[in-house]
Amino acid sequence: MFMMNQSLNAEQRIDKAVIAIMGHDKYIALNGVLMIGDRSVDEDVPTACTNGRDELYGRAFVDGLTDPELRGLIMHENGHKMNRDLTTWPELFRLDPEIANIACDHVNNLRILKEDAGEGFIKLPEGGCYDPRFEGMNPNEVFRVLYQEKQDNPDQDNQEGGGQGDGGLDTHDWEGAQALSEEEEIALSNEIEDAMRQGALAASKVGSGGSKMLNELLAPQVDWRAALREFLTTTCSGKDYSTWARPNRRYMSSGYYMPSGISEKAGELILAIDTSGSIGASELSVFLSEIRSIVDNINPESIRILYWDTKVCGDELYGGTSPTPMNALTKSTKPAGGGGTMVECVPSYIQEKQLNAQAVIVLTDGYLGGSWGTWTHPVLWCLLNNRHAVPSVGSKVNVDI
Repeated sequence: MFMMNQSLNAEQRIDKAVIAIMGHDKYIALNGVLMIGDRSVDEDVPTACTNGRDELYGRAFVDGLTDPELRGLIMHENGHKMNRDLTTWPELFRLDPEIANIACDHVNNLRILKEDAGEGFIKLPEGGCYDPRFEGMNPNEVFRVLYQEKQDNPDQDNQEGGGQGDGGLDTHDWEGAQALSEEEEIALSNEIEDAMRQGALAASKVGSGGSKMLNELLAPQVDWRAALREFLTTTCSGKDYSTWARPNRRYMSSGYYMPSGISEKAGELILAIDTSGSIGASELSVFLSEIRSIVDNINPESIRILYWDTKVCGDELYGGTSPTPMNALTKSTKPAGGGGTMVECVPSYIQEKQLNAQAVIVLTDGYLGGSWGTWTHPVLWCLLNNRHAVPSVGSKVNVDI
């Protein structure tokens, strides 16, 4: 490998690159984000790594990069910070770590290249994936595409970049991110959000035009209805009959040709709704109406609504063994509660009653009196009008009503 800039060591080159980024008119708005966390060089890191707060750079890798490539690498690591990738998408990591890394990288790199707009001040090192077909998608949407392609073509290389890079540029310390306490996660999220907003304000005062990447992140375009639909249709799947038309890959490697399960009906879906006083009647009506329209497509056996504050105050079953049909959900439901906000009561109740749910959706404002709870089911947090909340488990979507 050709060694670049041997008059400066890796630490000095990184410092120089950070100063160059901070001094560039186009990136002034990112100065606060660049100051968050620790930044160091590690002999054992193959490329670079972040836990969403701190950055590690491999010495040999840095030595082999040009100045624009090093700036691109630093922007990539800080892009993961701004995106809050490692605290927002842990469920993707648990499903497939490799594809989760690549999905986050696609979104991150496309934003970086869009910001540079061909100027050449930033260049992605070799290996950075950026497929144009993922333009405008979030990591969850990219993950679903790549994950399905892996299922359809199990022998194909997963690290595809659409001809634009072979795979993930860096490694992601998901375990390190999950090791942060709830207080640390919330504090980090708030620190990043404040740094971005102050950066946008500073950029407007000096007339730099601000950052396209920053403006996009400060005004997320994720449609909560689409995200909710995506979670339900990908999580709530049953296997109520089999077909020989599509063989089961689990047994093919052993020489057995077995049928695969086809999902036509999902199991029970639990809606755990915060009734501590922060969820109004209008918000609840909109949310339940959206749920009702989605379940027509996924066809669950039943829907169970749990109203909770510091305890489960209401348990309503629709469909399944209940005489109340699912189409009566929005008209018959009777919210109960009004006390504090302790979501730990929900998973405890589910375990105590031995409820066999396929997935749980929690609607709350995220201002909890305790922890995020311990869950044994897939859980999606629908956070009402609170973009600062960072659940320590499950996936989240912001609901602005």
